[in-house]
Amino acid sequence: MAGATLRDVARRAGVSIRTVSNVVNASVPVSDELRTRVEAALEELDYRPNLVARNLRRGRTGMLAFVVPELDVPYFAELAREVITAARAHGYVVMLDQTDGDRERERELLSRESRATMFDGLLLSPLSISEDELRGRTNRVPVVLLGEHIFNGHFHHVAIDNVAAAREATEHLIALGRRRIAAIGDQPYSTGETAQLRTIGYRQALTAAGLPLDESLVVPTPRFHRHLGAEAMNHLLALPEPPDAVFCYNDLLAIGAMHALTRAGVRVPEDIAVVGVDGIQEGEYSSPTLTTIAPDKARIAHTAVSTLVGIIAGTASPPADSKAPYRLVVRGSTTSDSRAE
Repeated sequence: MAGATLRDVARRAGVSIRTVSNVVNASVPVSDELRTRVEAALEELDYRPNLVARNLRRGRTGMLAFVVPELDVPYFAELAREVITAARAHGYVVMLDQTDGDRERERELLSRESRATMFDGLLLSPLSISEDELRGRTNRVPVVLLGEHIFNGHFHHVAIDNVAAAREATEHLIALGRRRIAAIGDQPYSTGETAQLRTIGYRQALTAAGLPLDESLVVPTPRFHRHLGAEAMNHLLALPEPPDAVFCYNDLLAIGAMHALTRAGVRVPEDIAVVGVDGIQEGEYSSPTLTTIAPDKARIAHTAVSTLVGIIAGTASPPADSKAPYRLVVRGSTTSDSRAE
């Protein structure tokens, strides 16, 4: 029924207009029996809410902001797609922006007053801002944080368990018989928690296997970009005793490392096996295909958006760290077995 109204739905379901409104807006709990009747009527009549009018009545914009360090990093682009899908299910449109990892830009976004924003809530993957600065913000724009900064439970925060993920990636290499395993991507400074957590997991796996911790095999990088992975791999190849495997802290570093290995005439995985993190699509088409730790991006997006919508509505639980699942995807960069993946 084109242009069906709440009154039409209420008549079809045999309930009051207020009950239909409560179901549509999720504003007041209703019984399962009433909800089922209303949802059936909504579907039969193909009811479409007037989101603009509804948001105006609520004093909202109907928009969420998703802000990441770099939109041209494939992981963030793929996650943005999932965020947009999750937000659409809640009736929201998503604005995308990037900070380039600039501390002042992150601070500015977090200091805006509600009336100065074009969005009702913010999903932010911070790179440079400190926890003290986050806690000291003066505005009340709802925010959910993504990524692996350590926030000690003061904010709603969605991430994978980076220590466990790095440990599993390194254990995979150990299980293949590799014994001189390098790590590319450490960031030993105050805002490099993602890398630091992955370094912890890498070291835990080596220690548990009784393998030595050779600091010359841990190569830091300021960012997680392809060319930095290639540079780090060239450095490792120049060592008196190069590694026989390398754990890269994201897939772009791994793809850059494999590029350097190919140019040097080193075989992957026969001579040096390579593992990345992020599960980006590019890894499915690299040569060889890339073994990776793949976070469940759909779950990350769903959890983050649902939490943010709950904060906006005033129904969210207290701030907490939510751990999203991940899986090890084994491909050609660690095994030539055709059964990989």
